[in-house]
Amino acid sequence: MSTVQEKIEQMLKKKEHLMLGGGEKAIEKQHSKGKLTARERLNMLFDEDTFVELDMFVRHRCTNFGQEKKELPGEGVVTGYGTVNGRLVYAFAQDFTVEGGSLGEKHAHKIWKVMDLAMKMGAPCIGINDSGGARIQEAVDALSGYGGIFYRNTKSSGVIPQISVIMGPCAGGAVYSPALTDFIYMVKNTSQMFITGPAVIKSVTAEEVTAEELGGAMTHNTRSGVAHFAAENDEDCIDQIRYLLSFLPSNNMEETPHVETGDDPNRQDESLNTLIPDNPNAPYDMKDVIRSLVDNGEFYEVHEHFATNIICCFARFDGRSVGIIANEPNVMAGCLDVDASNKSARFIRFCDAFNIPLVNLVDVPGFLPGVDQEYSGIIRHGAKMLYAYSEATVPKVTVITRKAYGGSYIAMCNRELGADQVMAWPTSEIAVMGPAGAANIIFRKDPDKEARTAEYIEEFATPYKAAERGYIDMVITPSETRPYIITALNALSSKREDNPAKKHGNIPL
Repeated sequence: MSTVQEKIEQMLKKKEHLMLGGGEKAIEKQHSKGKLTARERLNMLFDEDTFVELDMFVRHRCTNFGQEKKELPGEGVVTGYGTVNGRLVYAFAQDFTVEGGSLGEKHAHKIWKVMDLAMKMGAPCIGINDSGGARIQEAVDALSGYGGIFYRNTKSSGVIPQISVIMGPCAGGAVYSPALTDFIYMVKNTSQMFITGPAVIKSVTAEEVTAEELGGAMTHNTRSGVAHFAAENDEDCIDQIRYLLSFLPSNNMEETPHVETGDDPNRQDESLNTLIPDNPNAPYDMKDVIRSLVDNGEFYEVHEHFATNIICCFARFDGRSVGIIANEPNVMAGCLDVDASNKSARFIRFCDAFNIPLVNLVDVPGFLPGVDQEYSGIIRHGAKMLYAYSEATVPKVTVITRKAYGGSYIAMCNRELGADQVMAWPTSEIAVMGPAGAANIIFRKDPDKEARTAEYIEEFATPYKAAERGYIDMVITPSETRPYIITALNALSSKREDNPAKKHGNIPL
C-alpha cells in the first residue's frame, strides 16, 4: 500500500504532466505563431494567484478511429474561476496544443460546467476560443456539445456578461457561440472566424480568398461587424478585456461599479462653446465632445471600426459607468444607416440589460437615403433603434448639439421614446427636415421666397420651438453640459420603470 506521501507525489506528477497540455514541442509551436497557451492566457486574465482550475483530470471516452490510444490532457480545454479586478469571473480557454483544441463530448461538458456555475453565482463568463472545431471522431457527441453551449449562451444572455475571445481559428458551428455572446474580441493576424473556410469556398463558388481576408480580425471589425474589438496581440487583448469588465456589473441584478476617477463633477469646458462650426453643414469631431464631458476624457469604444457614423462607447460620469450613443458628423454627416442602426440598437439593449444608463449625443440630419439602403432594409433595421430605446428602462439622457431632423431625431431617443431628460445646445435645430429644404417646400410659390426662407431659418432652425412645446427640458450653455448630465444622472438614479408583463417582444430582427 502506498504511503500518503507517495500518493501526494503521484498526484503532483499527474498535475505537472497535465499542465504541459500537448507537450513542450506543441507549446513552442504555439509560441512561434505569436500565441500564448491556454493557461498563460488565463493566468494573465485573472488577478495574480487567484485562478482555480476545475476538471483538470477529465478524460474523453471515445473509442473510435484509434482515439482510445490518445490521452488528450485536460480534454483540450482549461476551465475555472478567479477574480478580475477583485471580482469573481468564470472562464474557459481552449488548448490548441491538445488535438488542435478540438471540441469533443467531455471538452464541451467542462465548458458547460463553468457556464452553469457562472449563472448560479451571477458572474461574468469569458470564453477563449482557439480550436480546430468539432472533433470529427466523436461525431454527434461533439455536435451535442456545441448545442449545449449555444443553449447556455442564450439562457445567460442579459443575466451575466458573456465575452468571447478569438485567439486562433474558429470555424463552422463553433462561431455561433461567440455570435450569441455580448462582445467578441479578435487578435490581428492570429485569429479567424468563418462558417466555411477558403478551400471550401473555392470548391463551391470558385472564389479565391485567404483565411485572413475571409475571416480575420479587421475583416470582422470593419466589414461584417461580427467582432466588436481588435487587439494587436494576446497580451493587448487580455488587457482590453480587463478594462471592459471594469465598466460592467457582474450580473443584471447589480448596479454599475463605482470608480474614484478624481474628476470634478462640476468641471466645465469653455472650448465646447466654440466647437460647433458656423456653417451648419461643416463637420466636427463628436469624440472631442465625449472627451470633454466624461471623467478624465476616458472612454472605451465598442465597434470602433464598424459603422463609424455612430459612436457607441462606455465611459464614466462622476465615477459611474454609462453607455454613450453619439452621431459622428465627421462620417457621412452623422446619418443613420443599416449598420449604424444595428450597432447602436444592440449596444442600447446590452446597457439596458445590465442597468447601465444611456447618454445620447445627437447631431443627425436623417436616415441615409439611397436605393442600396432601401433594398438592404433600412426601414426594418432603423426600427431596431426605435424598439431598443422604447424598451429600455434605464435612465436616458439626451443632449442635442446641432441637427435633429425627422425620424432620425426620434430614433436618437427623443422625449416620446422615453428620454427622461432632454437638453439642447443653442446651436441645435429640431425640425421635421432641414430648414432650407422645408422653406423651399413651404414658400415655393411665394414671390418673396428668399426673404421668407431667411425668416423661417431664423425662427425654426433653433431649439426654442421644441422647448416651447416641452419636448426638450432645457437649453444649456455647451460648457455646462458635463455638470448638467451628472446632475440628471444623479436625479435619475432612483428611477423605477417596468415594461408590460409579457414573455418577450418581437423586435424587428
